[in-house]
Amino acid sequence: MRGLTQTEVAERVARGETNATKRTTSRPLSHIIRDNVFTLFNAILTACFIAILVLGDLRDGLFYGIVVINSAIGIVQELRAKLALDRLALLAAPVVAVRRMHEDGTVETVILSPSQVVLGDIVVLRSGDQVVADGTVLDAVDLTVNESLLTGESEPVAKTVGDFVLSGALVAGGTAQVEVTAVGAASYANRLTAQIRRHSLAHSELRAATNRILVFISWILGPIVLVVVGSRIVSYGGDPAAFVAGGWRSALLDVVASIVSMIPEGLVLLISLAFGVAAIRLAQQRVLIQELAAVETLARVDVLCLDKTGTLTSGEVSFLSADVLSADPAMAAALGHFARDDAANATAQSLATSFPAAAGEVLSRVPFASSRACSALELELDGSSSSWLLGAPERLFASHPEVAGMAAAYAAEGHRTLALTRVSGALPAAADLQPESLDLAPVAILLFGETIRPDAAATLAYFAEQGVRCVIISGDNPATVAALAAGLGVGTTSVDARELPDDAALRAALTEHSIFGRVTPDQKRAIVRVLQEDGRIVGMTGDGVNDAMAIKDADLGIAMGSGTSATRAVARLVLLDNEFGRLPDVLAYGRRVIANVERVANLFLAKTVYGIIFAIVFALLLWQFPFLPRQLTLVSTLTIGIPAFFLALAPNKRIYHPGILGRLLRYAAPTGIIAAATTFTANAILRGIVPLDEARSVTTVALWIVAFWILCVLARPLDRWRALLLVSMITLFLIANTLPFARDFFAMHLVLDLPLLIGIAAGCVGALGIEAVYRVARKRGLIYDRE
Repeated sequence: MRGLTQTEVAERVARGETNATKRTTSRPLSHIIRDNVFTLFNAILTACFIAILVLGDLRDGLFYGIVVINSAIGIVQELRAKLALDRLALLAAPVVAVRRMHEDGTVETVILSPSQVVLGDIVVLRSGDQVVADGTVLDAVDLTVNESLLTGESEPVAKTVGDFVLSGALVAGGTAQVEVTAVGAASYANRLTAQIRRHSLAHSELRAATNRILVFISWILGPIVLVVVGSRIVSYGGDPAAFVAGGWRSALLDVVASIVSMIPEGLVLLISLAFGVAAIRLAQQRVLIQELAAVETLARVDVLCLDKTGTLTSGEVSFLSADVLSADPAMAAALGHFARDDAANATAQSLATSFPAAAGEVLSRVPFASSRACSALELELDGSSSSWLLGAPERLFASHPEVAGMAAAYAAEGHRTLALTRVSGALPAAADLQPESLDLAPVAILLFGETIRPDAAATLAYFAEQGVRCVIISGDNPATVAALAAGLGVGTTSVDARELPDDAALRAALTEHSIFGRVTPDQKRAIVRVLQEDGRIVGMTGDGVNDAMAIKDADLGIAMGSGTSATRAVARLVLLDNEFGRLPDVLAYGRRVIANVERVANLFLAKTVYGIIFAIVFALLLWQFPFLPRQLTLVSTLTIGIPAFFLALAPNKRIYHPGILGRLLRYAAPTGIIAAATTFTANAILRGIVPLDEARSVTTVALWIVAFWILCVLARPLDRWRALLLVSMITLFLIANTLPFARDFFAMHLVLDLPLLIGIAAGCVGALGIEAVYRVARKRGLIYDRE
């Protein structure tokens, strides 16, 4: 266990035996391009464009410019998000302690990045570490490893000398020295990258709803195209030869127009764009989003579980004083060694400033474990040995109620307390160590102070105002937790989790209380599970290894940047600067995304509804399609494409309401039907009265008025910039109908006469129908205003 020399390390690097990998926290560029370009609907629209390019009027291929722009914006925005997230991911990357030998024979433990580890290195594992390379255990003290990210097994596994540990596993407790046996692509973690990086993808209700809609549209496209083509053949007397000879070009335009009207080509882009913009803005605040959908998830969270230390407090623990109960000459030496143990937590480490490195030799150590609530060591000093326990006063002072009462009084004042006891007799092995079974002599009560984050109270108050319940769960003394919670205005009554033996007791306690102390890691997971079983969307924040598995199980895991490697590895959100006060901003961006995208999705889906109706009704009536493809592009661009881009990124603080897909369908269906009915009415009146070109132009005006009013009601309540957006769309539509070049391009053959007035009147009647649907939808909770 001497470690490798620099010469041996250099030789291994030269042979490529390093742990360097190409794994990143975000999608590779090739995947971003693939997902934005090679989609089903892009393929269909590309085929339509090629048909127009070869056989039709190139101006009718204008819709394809929108496809190209959509794909380009999607690629650029996701690439910006990728670069921002990859830069932040470097700051959240784990580190590893490795033993290396100097040329003079001295051995030093150095801190390296995982990529600097080489084959044969001796890695030091401590509680909270993530194993970065496969290896064999050379030496272990009470080592337990959680391999749930690899195998799905939730219970920690004990490891002893000779056992294998796999990369990607989390050290749940104990310490060990491990010889690396596989690195880089050969290690277990890199052979199962997808499973290790994320046990499950963050659920996105927006994406799930959109995917279901797109699947439905893809299924009906083929039959509708066949109906359109079949109707045109029937219009030629059922003679395919006559159709091929004289009508196929017109039929081609009808097919393309039908498809363009049905496909919500920008909807998927809009969701990715909104997620990407939120990720970039949060990255500027040093919030790492490990999955873009996590932005939406926080907007849906209605219970936020908070660890006390490192989340509500700064995580910096300071030793205040020791209430010495029994003078012992070895006490200072014992505390000095506890402070410098490889597995010491922040509380124990804070003793180092008051108890400098002392003489004496540590004969054996037992690292801290939640199951025994203490750590232990056997010390030889001045020729005599003594055994010591450092841990929870309730456990170590259990047989000394008077002393336990003193510790409880200190805890009620808000102090973190630890008990120091001396063991009569030999120190048991780690597996057999239980404080209650030992003869312990109280030596001192150690008092520690923590600093509450200055923004903690305001942040908790904000979540309460937003309808998010905050539950404080801590492994600390319940009295200490209650005192801290009282200072934050959360409450004054805490529950001792040791008195909650099962899920039923936890569920009952959670209905009445939100402050819990002496919570074990398994109970933190149980709290998350119970809340999820009750239908709650749960977020979990923390920084220690005891929080890691609860963070993994939560719908949204949030880790502090200073937290353990294990915690950061499983979290979907990492607050790199440890600022708990960033969470309101994350919540605001999440709500902006989910509320805005839901609103503008109504625009896309209304278009899909009326496009489907157009294709079916006009085909069954054997009428020519009432628009050219370019005219539909004009309507959709000015009432959906451009406005949706701005509305999706606008401020919106609306609280999340479940049931997005149902609301979308129940609102988009009637608005789409009204738009289709308006178009059909105008076209039926004008059919046979005016030439086909003029009828199409007037019908386009009627549809634009209805579609514009759908946009107007969804943009409410209006403010200055939204009003400016609507006025701009009106101006652009007027330009398209008045400038000679634009009129020719869009084939808008309009004359101020009775047919045009009929089209405008039909459009206004349709707009009144949209207004009525909007008012009813608001009353029924299908549309929510911005809050």
